[in-house]
Amino acid sequence: MSVVRTYQEELQFLEKLTPHSWRIKKGFVPNMKVEGVFYINDPLEKLMFDELRQFCTFKGVGGFLPGMKQIGNVAALPGIIHKSIGLPDIHSGYGFAIGNMAAFDMSDPKSVVSPGGVGFDINCGVRLLRTNLTEKDVAPLKEQLAQSLFDHIPVGVGSKGVIPMNANDLEEALEMGVDWSLREGYAWAEDKEHCEEYGRMLNADPSKVSTKAKKRGLPQLGTLGAGNHYAEIQVVEEIYNKGAALKMGIEFPGQVCVMIHSGSRGFGHQVATDALVAMEKAMKRDQIEVNDRQLACARIQSQEGQNYLKSMAAAANFAWVNRSSMTFLTRQAFAKMFNTTPDDLDMHVIYDVSHNIAKVEEHMLDGKQKTLLVHRKGSTRAFPPHHPLIPVDYQLTGQPVLIGGTMGTCSYVLTGTEQGMNETFGTTCHGAGRALSRAKSRRNLDYRTVLDSMESMGISIRVASPKLVMEEAPESYKNVTDVVDTCHAAGISKKCMKLRPIAVIKG
Repeated sequence: MSVVRTYQEELQFLEKLTPHSWRIKKGFVPNMKVEGVFYINDPLEKLMFDELRQFCTFKGVGGFLPGMKQIGNVAALPGIIHKSIGLPDIHSGYGFAIGNMAAFDMSDPKSVVSPGGVGFDINCGVRLLRTNLTEKDVAPLKEQLAQSLFDHIPVGVGSKGVIPMNANDLEEALEMGVDWSLREGYAWAEDKEHCEEYGRMLNADPSKVSTKAKKRGLPQLGTLGAGNHYAEIQVVEEIYNKGAALKMGIEFPGQVCVMIHSGSRGFGHQVATDALVAMEKAMKRDQIEVNDRQLACARIQSQEGQNYLKSMAAAANFAWVNRSSMTFLTRQAFAKMFNTTPDDLDMHVIYDVSHNIAKVEEHMLDGKQKTLLVHRKGSTRAFPPHHPLIPVDYQLTGQPVLIGGTMGTCSYVLTGTEQGMNETFGTTCHGAGRALSRAKSRRNLDYRTVLDSMESMGISIRVASPKLVMEEAPESYKNVTDVVDTCHAAGISKKCMKLRPIAVIKG
């Protein structure tokens, strides 16, 4: 499908716009409807270009498509508007690169929705809880606290939930999202206020979800899962924006927080798989041409497009209920350990963001208001101050953006900016982004070395499957600080604070 060019020829299509962004000109891959753009700094730039160089050396045979090529292929999808955008944590993914966002014009009947632009772990996301504890309070109990969290939260590949659920509960949870958790007493009213979409996508329709997906989902609700998912006890290390941090209830460095990173487990994966099958047929029928068959898609207004959006919304609700259930279990674990109540520990949700989702949003483009379907895969919504869709508490600061680091590295909280709204449809990075594939990580690293290095940094760790640890070792990822600093320097979001882990619970 793609033309094989030398690395030097490929470079003709790339142009550095600013110290932190590059442009991909039309023609880099066939049929580009818009240009591409990606944000990087020097160390990340080297990774991106090495990937392209390697691809040219092997003449595109075998291996993954480089991130830049994937950005180009997305720019060739029908109905895409403005640009295909790559964020600094971009790496090869299924269809879309992870860290690639794109918006499609809802008023164009040819516009498409693509499950590859959301990913298999629908609404994989991050939630941050604060406490009024200090590192001093937690340090002596760190090991017990890590164990207690590990005992409370079901983790690992096949983990089963502890929150009682039958098939009828699942139907309701899929439709209601956090409202279900609230009704059942697993969430606080304030939690909902501090969730993207208020923890509930209203277009969810459980009847559009296959029985197979529901079967996979039912036992897994309220479980952490494996892979890059984790619950971390973290300490605020640096505050860059005191005013914004205060609005989030963060008063001083050394304050203890808990970060929960998880998604829709096997449920979301099945929803994506089902949709891809249906869309392959829809593409033949509607004669939709794409550069890469992983970019299977359907017209937004088609039956398949609508079914996917409704079932994806149900999977998103599943993930919010999932994070709410784990929040409940985390509050229990802390309260038990400190012999008090979660309320007295001030264990409020600072915010809950989604990293893999597609949704309909209003944006200004060339001075006109447009309704767009925004695909964010491995990227985070980052709306600016005064945006109507962010909570009252954050109207002056902009939406909090949670960037989970990799195991044992730091995490960040950023805030959304007006510039990000104009350049990237209010979107920023989501984490570190892989630098080594999972298989490579397993070959290059020994899990004991990884665990020992955690211990030497004073991090308590509990892992359900130690063999998976290498895949998540910091060495397997780009440096999260590089990623965040790039977004900050490019102005698409601003740094608010930095957190460092003192205990990690992993699948």
